[in-house]
Amino acid sequence: MKRHTALQSLSREHHGALVLALACRRAANSGNLEKVRETCGRVVRDFDANLALHFHKEETALLPLLQQAGHTELVQRTLEEHASLRALVESLRHQRVADLETFGQSLSDHVRFEEQALFPAAERAVPHNALDVALGKIDESGLPATEE
Repeated sequence: MKRHTALQSLSREHHGALVLALACRRAANSGNLEKVRETCGRVVRDFDANLALHFHKEETALLPLLQQAGHTELVQRTLEEHASLRALVESLRHQRVADLETFGQSLSDHVRFEEQALFPAAERAVPHNALDVALGKIDESGLPATEE
C-alpha cells in the first residue's frame, strides 16, 4: 500500500526500526553476552540518532491531528508505547541486558501497529492538505522548518 506523501518519510524510518528490532531479538537469544552488550549500545545510539526524533515528529505533528479527528484511543496507545520504549531504552542505556529482547519485540509490535492502524487512520480521517502542512513543517531536526 502506498502511503500519503506526508507519511512516507515516517514510514521509511520504520524499516530501520524493524532491522534494529530483529537485531535485538537475535542478540538476546544468541547466548553471547558481548553481542548482547554491543546491541544494547546500538539501541541507545540508534534511539538517540533516529528514533527519538521519529517519536517527536509523530507526537508534535501527527498525533494532534488524529486527536482532533477523534482517534483518542490510537493517540493514547501511541503515546503509551512511545513512553514504554523510551523507558526500555533507558534501561538498556544502563546495560540492563535482560530488557533487550523485550525492547526488540515491543519496537517491532509498535511499528506494525503504526503501519497497520495509526497511519491508515490518519490517511482516512485527516485531510491530506492538513497532513502536508503539519508534517511539512517539521524539518530533519524535528523542529519547525524555517522559511528562507
